[in-house]
Amino acid sequence: MNGMINVQNVSFEYIIDEDEKFKAIDDLSFDIKQGEFVAIIGHNGSGKSTLSKNLNAILTPTSGDILIDNLNTKDEKNLWDIRQRAGMVFQNPDNQIVATVVEEDVAFGPENLGINPTEIRKRVDDALKSVGMYEFKDKQPHLLSGGQKQRVAIAGLIAMKPKCIIFDEATAMLDPHGRKEVMNAIKKLNKEDKITILHITHFMEEAVEADRVIVMEKGKKILDGTPREVFSKIDMLKSIGLDVPYMTELSNLLKDEGLDVNNNILTVDEMVMELCRLR
Repeated sequence: MNGMINVQNVSFEYIIDEDEKFKAIDDLSFDIKQGEFVAIIGHNGSGKSTLSKNLNAILTPTSGDILIDNLNTKDEKNLWDIRQRAGMVFQNPDNQIVATVVEEDVAFGPENLGINPTEIRKRVDDALKSVGMYEFKDKQPHLLSGGQKQRVAIAGLIAMKPKCIIFDEATAMLDPHGRKEVMNAIKKLNKEDKITILHITHFMEEAVEADRVIVMEKGKKILDGTPREVFSKIDMLKSIGLDVPYMTELSNLLKDEGLDVNNNILTVDEMVMELCRLR
């Protein structure tokens, strides 16, 4: 697999006034390969949001470099190509929907790329089908639920055929059903369409779905591994104010009560299997 995102010794400072700066990202490095699904977690103030803005070249590093598909975000002539190759889905879908009909909104990006109308029609239909929103193509976006709006926003990116999609707390404003809808769409895009996914989230159950989890604290990367590796560090995660998945918490409570359970359980299905084993 080829490198899709390369973060190389990146620091970013906000200038508060002429005598004061705040370092939101501190010498951060990581690589994400083409086709990977990586989650980034960290409590508020850990640098996640600043990182997402740097990845999309809304901000550029104070020092170090970010390469998106080998294009440096510091080079202004790369911005159009970067944003075409790595789409961004933000917290509030209302901020990304620009048209009054769903299919027109999804067509907006390809139209701006100058793609011919026949190809746009195919892309719009395919994108809406890929996120389960084709039957809503003639609807007005304001009549949709939060999860449905977010899936329309994702379809708009898919129609532009990005290699990578960055989700910046994209499920934060949704109810549990909406979050599940969006997570199902994310997993499908990654597994079936081979789109690289970077999912910045504060929901541990969503991070469990990723191939890999990066934990940030005070602008630094402090953990990087599979979900099972990362969430086995319960004491470390709690020391920086993060929770662990509910089932991991439950398995440890059961262990403390004397039950011989695997204390590295991540999902409900794994917990059911473990409890069946103990019967």
